[in-house]
Amino acid sequence: MKSVLFIFVLFIQVEAMAQNSSTYSSLIKGARGAYETKDYTASAHLFSEAFKAANDKAPVNDRYDAACSWALSGVADSSFVQLFRIAEKGNYTNVNHISTDTDLSSLYNDERWKKVIDIVTANKVRMEANYDKALVALLDTVFQDDQKYRKELKAIEEKYGYDSEEMRNHWNIIHKKDSINLIKVSTILDERGWLSADIIGNQGNNTLFLVIQHSDLPTQEKYLPMMREAVKKGNAKANSLALLEDRVALRRGGKQIYGSQVTRDSETNEYYVLPLIDPVNVDARRAEVGLGPLSDYISNWGMTWDVDEYIRKLPEYEAKQKNDDFVIWL
Repeated sequence: MKSVLFIFVLFIQVEAMAQNSSTYSSLIKGARGAYETKDYTASAHLFSEAFKAANDKAPVNDRYDAACSWALSGVADSSFVQLFRIAEKGNYTNVNHISTDTDLSSLYNDERWKKVIDIVTANKVRMEANYDKALVALLDTVFQDDQKYRKELKAIEEKYGYDSEEMRNHWNIIHKKDSINLIKVSTILDERGWLSADIIGNQGNNTLFLVIQHSDLPTQEKYLPMMREAVKKGNAKANSLALLEDRVALRRGGKQIYGSQVTRDSETNEYYVLPLIDPVNVDARRAEVGLGPLSDYISNWGMTWDVDEYIRKLPEYEAKQKNDDFVIWL
């Protein structure tokens, strides 16, 4: 009976987490929307509502953005509350960004500004004390090669079309870069394991994941157990592992767990979420690994999440998967 009660309580906790995550995500989306339309006061207040909905627990980047909105709306005190929070409790380290961000320029002459910058600088020095600087530099190059050409895809598609020769040529460049990057990253993983951000920095740690995520199935299967163990040890992020789990599951002919993998129908040119287990409870699963609601995620492709419609179309999506009539985006 106790085990049943435990499972029930756990289910309620996960459901509550998913609901809170949905509310938080919606408010954050509204805050960023207001920022884009230059309604900075509304943006700042929406950030505050989001933090309240999350019991004052919020990612550093959201608090940073809130500080920007408060500064732009002329409320320096509220901006500094967020800046000191991320500097002192969030161990914010990006001194180059914060010190040149024009959103915060109204704070430059405030005596509190130097205190914030001093704390952030100290955080950065402390963080980098144990870095393997040679590896950090190597992985920075890998990261740039991994991301640079992918960021250019949208512009090329808009100019020449999805099925154009220009797009095919660009993908060839990406695949060549991926092959070179994999040699470098697999050497690191084989010789030193999945290194933590304490050794190679957050970007370097994320780069290990990106290169494996962009590799072939045998490579992903080789390093998936290593990444799982790294997540258990705190050396890799659970939300990144979720994306790798999804991709491997689909390539093995199964269904994804978190709904992270999206493709485009070759006939209709419409995007859709590749086959997903238990679509009704996907947001609860996403919340468990630190991912936001699926509806927010797929809005990046202009989609809306209608679980009933998705379930209705799922057999069609599964048939396409069975016939290999889909592309996993890399």
